[in-house]
Amino acid sequence: MAAQFGRRLRKGAATTAVAAVAVAALSASQAPGVNDHGRQTAADATPSPQASASDGSATGNSPYYTDLPPLKSPNPSPSTGPGPGGTGTTEAGIPATVLDAYKKAESALRETKPGCNLPWQLLAAIGRVESGQARGGQVRADGTTIKPILGPQLDGNGFALIKDTDDGAYDGNSSYDQAVGPMQFIPSTWAWAGRDGNDDGKKDPNNIYDAALAAGHYLCRNNWDLSQQGDLDRAILSYNQSREYLNLVMRWLEYYRKGTHEVPDGTGTLPGNRSDDGAGASPTPTTPGTTTPGTTPPGSSTPGPDRPKPGKPGGGTPTPKPPTTPPTTPSTPPTTTPTPTDTVDHLEDAGTAKLTAMAGDAFSKRISTRAETAAGKAVAKVRVRFTIVGDTDTTFTGGESVATVATNSSGVAVAPALRAGEKTGAITVRATVVGRTVPGLDYNATVTERAADALARTGDAALTCAPGGEFANQVEVKATYNGAVADGVAATATLITSADDATANDKGPYFKDADGKTVRTLTGLKTDAKGLLKLPKLYADDTTGTFLLRITTAGGATLTVELTVAAAETSSPSASASPSA
Repeated sequence: MAAQFGRRLRKGAATTAVAAVAVAALSASQAPGVNDHGRQTAADATPSPQASASDGSATGNSPYYTDLPPLKSPNPSPSTGPGPGGTGTTEAGIPATVLDAYKKAESALRETKPGCNLPWQLLAAIGRVESGQARGGQVRADGTTIKPILGPQLDGNGFALIKDTDDGAYDGNSSYDQAVGPMQFIPSTWAWAGRDGNDDGKKDPNNIYDAALAAGHYLCRNNWDLSQQGDLDRAILSYNQSREYLNLVMRWLEYYRKGTHEVPDGTGTLPGNRSDDGAGASPTPTTPGTTTPGTTPPGSSTPGPDRPKPGKPGGGTPTPKPPTTPPTTPSTPPTTTPTPTDTVDHLEDAGTAKLTAMAGDAFSKRISTRAETAAGKAVAKVRVRFTIVGDTDTTFTGGESVATVATNSSGVAVAPALRAGEKTGAITVRATVVGRTVPGLDYNATVTERAADALARTGDAALTCAPGGEFANQVEVKATYNGAVADGVAATATLITSADDATANDKGPYFKDADGKTVRTLTGLKTDAKGLLKLPKLYADDTTGTFLLRITTAGGATLTVELTVAAAETSSPSASASPSA
């Protein structure tokens, strides 16, 4: 198995209490205040009462580092640099490649999801808590960690129970999942949240560029606005379902907002305390006789991944205790209680209505799935993954193609609302049970083309022209659907033979194509964002009379407009002229 970043042990209730007391102590020591712009600081903000831990998390609720930010301001002096043991203002230093990855992720999300308002300092705070900034910046030039960073196997023994979902592809474990990489994604989450942040054609959870961009998208889902405290709380809690985790990340977020600086890769400071009572880990092993900046020198009594913890102060050398059971006596196998997931036999539709939406619109109905035992009994607290399959640009609200939802007390999981893309036709949404191999349940949905049910001219000026001339006014119409603006609707304009004959006329008014040739049917037209469609200029041949222009749209809207071609009227000689004398 690949090297682990620290030996993550079982998480005890006492550790959670200690972390909570430590956070409270820091809160008391850092008086509330405002920053230079008068904004309430993130550290002083009270978590929104509506925010609660979600049913799933990016990390599988794996252990994390509980070190608190220093009380001293992070603003570095010109001579400040990384120091032995990683204390003081050096805590604000972020390894160059890691810092670059956070800032590039923020820039990318500013373009793709501007309403999210993701600050790179939030990624830095989570990266600090999850992996100590990729083991203090132990990354290669392309951002890939020198050694894989793995959490404990999530086997339910002191941790969540998440059976293997990736056949060991990411974590090397084909029995249980483990959190992977500097942002500690579990494989089942990475499968849909993974991104290619360094444009190398791969989505690698052990690459800080990929992991930071994925974390940004994960935090920006559900249309969350991270400039709002409630949404920020929800996003952080969705990463790890712990109030202590939320408080800790908020502390580091505010600390980095006050200032930070770049340090060389591999010289960042390393955390020393974990939420599972494990000690901080040293980075990738170095050549014997050498040390890496920020690590504990050989011979130190500080616990690490390959060193035992020292005895309690004053306790002396522990005396080995004889075994209570003779070596030859087989131990009693531990009993295991089946989890809710273990009892699921199949998935059933929970009354999902017909799923149809027009391109660009949200589906009004949502998918509901019920997890059941073989006897048909509902199973609560089971994670159901909904995946949009096939060649489609339809997504769930928030722009993702995968969503994981836990079943409620009735065994029902309701997927997020679907939003139709521009590709029309049938799509499939597949529901599966996370951590259990049972047949998936497919739901069919249909995306129809954008449509209009009404067309009207935007003006009432007469459309007239002299033979061989040019119409002074262009035809403009507005499309609506159920009274609302119908944007992006396909339309066709044809100069027809008569009201009863919709074939194109071979005489009378006409359009011109790009080469100036006569055209009496225009296709490929679309209404704009305001539902407006302005046709090109019209011209007339030498035929006079009244002619018809018919405009039709997807959805059946039709409008027929009259065009008149007539010679200009000439006035008769004045009858009032006086005879010559």
